[in-house]
Amino acid sequence: MDIQRPDIRLKKQRRQWILGGVLVLVLSVVGWAVSRLKPAAPTVDRATVWTDTVKQGPLLRQVRGPGTLVPREDRIRLIPSETEATVVRIRVLPGAKVEPDTIVMDLVDPTVQQELLDAELQLKAAQTDLMNVKAKLDSDLMTQQAGAATVSADYKQAKLQAQTDKSLYDLGVISGLTYSASKGKADELTTRDEIEKKRITVNEKAIETQIAVQQTKVDQARALLALKQRQQEALSVRAGISGVLVDLPHQVGEHVAPGTTLAKVVQPDQLKASLKIAETQARDIQIGQPSEIDTHNGVIPGKVMRIDPAVVNGTVTVDVELAGALPQGARPDLSVDGEIDLDRLSNVLFVGRPAFGNENSTISLFRLGSDGKTAVRVPVKVGKASVNAIQVIEGLQSGDTVILSDMSRWENTDRIRLE
Repeated sequence: MDIQRPDIRLKKQRRQWILGGVLVLVLSVVGWAVSRLKPAAPTVDRATVWTDTVKQGPLLRQVRGPGTLVPREDRIRLIPSETEATVVRIRVLPGAKVEPDTIVMDLVDPTVQQELLDAELQLKAAQTDLMNVKAKLDSDLMTQQAGAATVSADYKQAKLQAQTDKSLYDLGVISGLTYSASKGKADELTTRDEIEKKRITVNEKAIETQIAVQQTKVDQARALLALKQRQQEALSVRAGISGVLVDLPHQVGEHVAPGTTLAKVVQPDQLKASLKIAETQARDIQIGQPSEIDTHNGVIPGKVMRIDPAVVNGTVTVDVELAGALPQGARPDLSVDGEIDLDRLSNVLFVGRPAFGNENSTISLFRLGSDGKTAVRVPVKVGKASVNAIQVIEGLQSGDTVILSDMSRWENTDRIRLE
């Protein structure tokens, strides 16, 4: 028969309770230790990040912007319509080379021909009136001169007679009354002779004035005729300069009003670059700064010639005068990229420009460790920026390697591992 041993059962239960307590204590300690461990650093593929090494030396500050080649203002000719007319023929299409006498299109305006004929008749009438006025004035002047000549002859005769009578009076041959009458007549004719001479002078000046008035009418009619002739010639629209026809906005049969642009001719070898620079980068641009224009078929040196005072869509327009020869294929509206040299900083720390971060600010960058497999986030104070580089003021040393790629995915992580 079985004999019950309650003391052995009690010992067994006590041993189980002790083992359970020890196990719970061990698990608690392990859980606490695990909770105190830092999370493992995330792993980043080394091939997906872009790194650069901090350098020390001169830094050329530049700004870059896209743009287009555009004609210089003094090398563009816009041909306006001088009259209200209708396009009847187009002789040259855009893209063709033209010379000053090349006829681009023909216009027709029936009123111009009629006005031209009227102007010719008005000029002939004014010239005829001028000839009539000259003839009449010359005739009147000749009549007046004839009268003045008669008075002058009578004056000379009376003067001689007075002198003779004075001699006879002195000899006692004639009476004093006779001499007085002779002298009075001579004095009267002297006065009349002076008056006639003054009248001729005044009339000559009056004649010049009347002829000048009539000549003005002739000149006015001649100028009107020249205007109508020019309008008639303008119906055959000429290029005016040597260049390329780039715009012809009208079609045959289209009616145009005075002042409407008929065509646009440019000289393709006289171009400038019009760049669009971000407004945050344009504040340091000055007239005369050197630049380079990349036409994707060659690089052309140049210098800044104009800075637009207005900001449009967040950009400032900067015109660059081209100093070198244009590469083959350069033409108006060609897309280009331009770089403008602002200044040169000597003996500064700099690194490639990161994906995010403005100049004169503090940014966060991942700095690689000595093993090249880990990277730690560090604050970096940066200064002036260029197109591809930025000045380092604090936080890095020469020779440090940092990640410049967009690391916003790991913005809450201070350490990463590279593989």
